[in-house]
Amino acid sequence: MLCLLSSKREWKPLEDHSCTDVPWLLLFILFCVGMGFICGFSIATGAAARLLSGYDSYGNICGQKNVKVEGIVNSGLDLTHKKYVFFLDPCNIDLVHQKIKSLALCVSACPRKELKTLADIQKFAETNGSTLCSYELQPSEYTTDPAAAKLCPKYPVPESAPIPFFHRCAPVNISCYAKFAEALITFVSDSSVLHRLISGVMTSKEIIMGLCLLSLVLSMILMVIIRYISRVLVWILTILVILGSLGGTGVLWWLYARERISASAVETQIAKDNLQALLIYAIAATVFTVILFLIMLVMRKRVALTIALFHVAGKVFIHLPLLVFQPFWTFFVLILFWAYWITVLLFLGTTGSPVPNEEGFVEFRMVGPLKYMWWYHLVGLIWISEFILACQQMTVAGAVVTYYFTREKRNLPFTPILASVNRLVCYHLGTVAKGSFIITLVKIPRMILMYIHTQLKGKENACARCMLKACICCLWCLEKCLTYLNQNAYTATAINSTNFCTSAKDAFVILVENALRVAAINTVGDFMLFLGKVLIVCSTGLAGIMLLNYQRDYTIWVLPLIIVCLFAFLVAHCFLSIYEMVVDVLFLCFAIDTKYNDGSPGREFYMDKVLMEFVENSRKSMKEAGRGGGAEGRELKPMASGASSS
Repeated sequence: MLCLLSSKREWKPLEDHSCTDVPWLLLFILFCVGMGFICGFSIATGAAARLLSGYDSYGNICGQKNVKVEGIVNSGLDLTHKKYVFFLDPCNIDLVHQKIKSLALCVSACPRKELKTLADIQKFAETNGSTLCSYELQPSEYTTDPAAAKLCPKYPVPESAPIPFFHRCAPVNISCYAKFAEALITFVSDSSVLHRLISGVMTSKEIIMGLCLLSLVLSMILMVIIRYISRVLVWILTILVILGSLGGTGVLWWLYARERISASAVETQIAKDNLQALLIYAIAATVFTVILFLIMLVMRKRVALTIALFHVAGKVFIHLPLLVFQPFWTFFVLILFWAYWITVLLFLGTTGSPVPNEEGFVEFRMVGPLKYMWWYHLVGLIWISEFILACQQMTVAGAVVTYYFTREKRNLPFTPILASVNRLVCYHLGTVAKGSFIITLVKIPRMILMYIHTQLKGKENACARCMLKACICCLWCLEKCLTYLNQNAYTATAINSTNFCTSAKDAFVILVENALRVAAINTVGDFMLFLGKVLIVCSTGLAGIMLLNYQRDYTIWVLPLIIVCLFAFLVAHCFLSIYEMVVDVLFLCFAIDTKYNDGSPGREFYMDKVLMEFVENSRKSMKEAGRGGGAEGRELKPMASGASSS
């Protein structure tokens, strides 16, 4: 890899700042200009007006004068007073092509009550001045013209109301969309169940909001107290794993012994097969238990580092309280961007030139190179979303790096988070753009393969299906590895202000030198945080069950409880992922600190007292082990190099 080709260099934390990966920043700006061009083009070609005001099946935009479309009857009409789109058969939904298969007309008012016969439709037109049949049919002909059955809406016409801002008449009764609902929610077999589910959500909306707030508070409390319970939690987890593996192995050997005694009395083929299966299971469990014990024996001292890092991470949140709110800003920016992206996507759905379809109606299609704007827009969704997430990682990394490499904590900037954002905007946006682009390059092929797998479901042979799944799995693993390496590269950039390739190389070297520690942190630490998420979800779910049990105003409260638990998991994941990010940044800072410093005059450690105690304990254990014997000694050697000289 070209990124790994650079000369060896000393780490100089926070000594100078320089702009990194400027060409990539310019490329990203050009790409964003292209995204803006797509939005401007769709608005300039009338897509915004067609989306907001709506248009009929003949290409006329409702609420304005229109231009004649060649070869299309009923086009070019003056519909200034007809501001709403009305579908003659709104319940006829094409699930495959995701559209309503019905003639669309512009009307002056939506039917606010059910119309059961053509006479009712005629009376509604005469009373309200809103003609619901095709333009060539006069209201007086609704009950006399034989063509009225095809040119008028399917009756009974359901009660409808205009959708705010989008000027479409939509049926008020959701049972109209029973087919669509059943396609999305298979367990809803009739509209009454759906009504009860929705009524349950609406009736308990105050409880749902309260429980969502509870999950938010629990997540923030857990982030504060996890530093105090990390040691206990790790050892409880270790004991449970040991007891579970021993217990499972013991039970399997006990079952094998009992089966062997009973099989000696009754010699059948089934008994022999069961006995052989139990023997295989018992041997496999024994091998697994032995391997697990060996791993724990090797990792036992590295677990102490995980505990120490969690303890220091708790201190970081005390000194940098704005870190807690980092998920809010990221989520808010992502929501704004996704709203913009969806709006432009809807614009693209109505942009293009009017083209007659096989039914004689008008469709708007893009021709030539412009039809590929969809792909550009899709890449923009992935790249810019990853860019926003990478900005969060760089911001957190910059703030934690400032905390770690500031010897006197009282000399910290007034707001390290804002200082980190300032450094990001002034110096490192190009690095973030490059890192997020690399993730995008992996995501796009994986999404294409997933789409192909979905489209070919049930059609491809077993070998092709297996190969597709294997490729998707490999790309997913590669994406996760690159995301982890990117995060550490951002930390290296925050420390040394180097470009992405140099930072990725430096971070990779440090991680390889501390491979066992990385494994311990990413297994024990991640499992601890997972248990924290489970704790928050279970606590919120239990509170929800207790509160919803006393609510008697509705019949089904399964859906509110599912909503609350999903929200609790989302909140816990957002907050604890920030905690995990802080731990990863602290570890890289600690590894760099122990590699280039040894505590001697002029090379003092930057680390916290808790980590200092871990270093001293490691040195003592190395001395007892004969300095450098085994894997433990080799990994701690960078720490001890100065100790021997001093």
